[in-house]
Amino acid sequence: MSGDTVGYARADRVRAFAFPADHGPHPDFKTEWWYVTSSLRATDGSGRAFGVQLTLFRSALAPPAADGRADMARASDWATRQLYMAHVAVGDSAAGRFADEERFARGAAGLAGATASPLRAWLGPVEIAQDGPPRPDGAVPLRLAGEADGVQVRLRARPVRPLVLQGDRGLSPKGAGAGNASYYYAQTRMAAEGTLTLADGERVPVAGLAWLDREWSTSALSGGQTGWDWFALHLADGRDLMVYQLRGPDGRADPFSAAAVVRPDGARRGLAAGEFILTPGRTWTSPRGGRYPVRWRVQVPSEGLDLDVRAMLDASELDATVRYWEGSVRVGGSHAGTGFLEMTGYADGAPDR
Repeated sequence: MSGDTVGYARADRVRAFAFPADHGPHPDFKTEWWYVTSSLRATDGSGRAFGVQLTLFRSALAPPAADGRADMARASDWATRQLYMAHVAVGDSAAGRFADEERFARGAAGLAGATASPLRAWLGPVEIAQDGPPRPDGAVPLRLAGEADGVQVRLRARPVRPLVLQGDRGLSPKGAGAGNASYYYAQTRMAAEGTLTLADGERVPVAGLAWLDREWSTSALSGGQTGWDWFALHLADGRDLMVYQLRGPDGRADPFSAAAVVRPDGARRGLAAGEFILTPGRTWTSPRGGRYPVRWRVQVPSEGLDLDVRAMLDASELDATVRYWEGSVRVGGSHAGTGFLEMTGYADGAPDR
């Protein structure tokens, strides 16, 4: 067992999805997240496009107690083993504006936390919460709220197809070492609607598609992996495509990269690294340092997909503790669609300017 997994549970075996527990926190693991991305259009006739990211992260400050308890009972209301972080970002294509904000809070004194039944994860004004009864497969409708640099987000997202277990029935290997994996499921297609209140006070009604990613792990990535490119795409023919490419120091794809196609009936087909091709194109240089590919060719020959994926807004870098690019994309080529792209590791080593 590697040093960074001592005292924490490892994701190293297939297990059944547990409803409702797996919607909530897993304090015996070091890290987890509730990750919702939404590609939206204004419904006021203007046709303006928006991309919204709303993410809550939980990180354990210390391993569980020796007696198996996740938190030790102590007198202070501030006592906790859990730290929460929230990222909210809103891209506005018409205004050419990207608003983002990062928050931290201890999982104590009501400042931040997570529950499973019903699902609720929150940090201050940022909230991902269950918004009604679940589907028979365990997928839940969501209520979403957040703020970023004066922009307020209020959305509801309703799953329109079954919950998807990624990897091997929910166990997603990320490396060859023991425990280099995460538990990973998704609600890949949700009908979203709500309101964005922009920094100038304008209220914009919006609707579109949303995607929930849920992962938890203790030691997911191996030492030789320096970043990743993650695509979550809604195709107009009803298919959803998830692709993640793990990159090594030389920029080449790691063999543990993977993908999955989800069909309109919810059936999932997993794809290994050799079954898809990602080719970066045009790049955008961050004013803070670092260069990101903002146009990609995504090919899945066995599915007849040869996609041209382009950023809705080039300047979609979050100026967070760890800088990364996350933004809405438009899909063309063999199939039309919308979706989100996340890229990490491109700003590592680049000095902030």
